[in-house]
Amino acid sequence: MRTLLFGKDGQVGWELQRALGPLGPLVALGRKEADFSRPRELAAVVAEQRPDVIVNAAAYTAVDKAESDEDLARLINTDAVAVLAEASRRQECWLVDYSTDYVFDGRHSTPYRETDATNPLNVYGRSKLDGEEAIRASGCKHLILRTSWVHGRHGKNFVKTMLRLGAERSELRVVADQIGAPTAADLVADVTALMLHQLATT
Repeated sequence: MRTLLFGKDGQVGWELQRALGPLGPLVALGRKEADFSRPRELAAVVAEQRPDVIVNAAAYTAVDKAESDEDLARLINTDAVAVLAEASRRQECWLVDYSTDYVFDGRHSTPYRETDATNPLNVYGRSKLDGEEAIRASGCKHLILRTSWVHGRHGKNFVKTMLRLGAERSELRVVADQIGAPTAADLVADVTALMLHQLATT
């Protein structure tokens, strides 16, 4: 299985390099090699690499900043993903994309299921949902994994921030109006690799 990984330098992308390696040849690209703010260039990368699987771990994830930076958020989370979906369809390869719990409105009192109605409340959530919809509309073979509160050894995240502040201060004040499911980046990577292995052997 030849895999083309985008977003190698992010939390999940970093772990995916380890997890996907045993499945076969892996080409891992970061922003320098594949700039998602220039979506049209991505199709040529896919055509050149001719992968069996595209794994997209690249994303615009600055939730608050997206409100004032909507054009860039949409370029990366929607338009670039649509280009990858179409390239995947032409290549007849699988596309794995990571979405977010922000596609929901957070009003449920119970954990969300994949089949629950979406209703994003911000630009970030809408841009990710539109990316999902572009994938489904393309007709390519795909897996969409919705993650939340990702943390890992590589990169910045909430867990690292709290550990650092806890070591520096005797008291912490944190907003307590959000409920989520912290998800380890290495777990996301391992589950992705397991799913792709099962696809390859069935």
